[in-house]
Amino acid sequence: MNKEILIKNILNEIQKSQVKKFNVMEVCGTHTQALSKLGIRQLVNPNINLLSGPGCPVCVTPEGYIDAAIELLKNSNVILSTFGDMIKVNGSRENLIKQREKGKDIKILYSPLDSIALAEENKDKEIVFLGVGFETTTPIIALAVKIAQEKNIRNISFLIGMKRMEPILHYILKQPNHNINGLMCPGHVAAVKGADYFKFIVEEYNIPAVIAGFQALDIASALYFLTKQQNKTEKRFENLYKTCVSQEGNKRANELISEVFTYCEHEWRGIGVIKDSGFTLREKYKKYDASERFGINLSKTSEKNYIRTCACSEILLGKKLPNKCELFGKGCTPEHPIGPCMVSTEGSCSIFYKYGGVE
Repeated sequence: MNKEILIKNILNEIQKSQVKKFNVMEVCGTHTQALSKLGIRQLVNPNINLLSGPGCPVCVTPEGYIDAAIELLKNSNVILSTFGDMIKVNGSRENLIKQREKGKDIKILYSPLDSIALAEENKDKEIVFLGVGFETTTPIIALAVKIAQEKNIRNISFLIGMKRMEPILHYILKQPNHNINGLMCPGHVAAVKGADYFKFIVEEYNIPAVIAGFQALDIASALYFLTKQQNKTEKRFENLYKTCVSQEGNKRANELISEVFTYCEHEWRGIGVIKDSGFTLREKYKKYDASERFGINLSKTSEKNYIRTCACSEILLGKKLPNKCELFGKGCTPEHPIGPCMVSTEGSCSIFYKYGGVE
């Protein structure tokens, strides 16, 4: 059968199904993009509400982390290296774009490994890489740390801000008022950690969950699987992305993570501090921890300091759609973002703004 016809048939089945109100959360910025770009939000049964979870690493990076990065730039010997989206994220006072305009040395890199070359080319400077992301990018950051140690590169360090997906999902699903009826698990994280990493969603919370790819057929199939679970007493978990996701995940990537990092509590912007939800360098590699090398305090910023009128906190927890925020498309746009969900190309507000959401 032609793929386009198959997708249409699946969506038609979902559209005419007798599904009652059913909230599906996707926890991956690429899924959020695909759902909006492909127009799937408008094509499914109106009783199916598609919510975006905290799967955008830039969006959940707290103000204190950005403030720490800015503090590092007070050292004239520091070159800050980072992924591109990070320079637009506001700290408690300003962002890295403003620092760049003031003449601070900030390099945009596409890979943490590029920071190794940067350190070798600038031996009279201190290179600090802003390490953010989930389990997807953690292995390559671990590899960069390990290479720095093997090469005995002394003028590089990493401001660690990577986060783990499992603890934040536990946090959401343990809330007595959570409104999640099904979960579309992040395919990229699953490719690293394996399908078994997400089985707890069904085993502990009896909520149906599916690992999906990012094409229209992948997503339509995932939504069909989830909605068929609504009236079943015992929910199911399914890996529909077997071309990239095995049960145990990427063994080498997980070995790298375990060798270089251990778990610690981390703050999630607009959400708060969550136990064991972040990574920190093991003792063997602590000399590459920028916060320790420069005596920088990655302070915890209270939710009370969060922008009052920005609804990113509720959006990240699946309690509100982006277009229900009073700033959306008015004071807050991708060109002039106020909240972090409008900053990144994977942020749900930015995606809704670009492709349009649902009313």
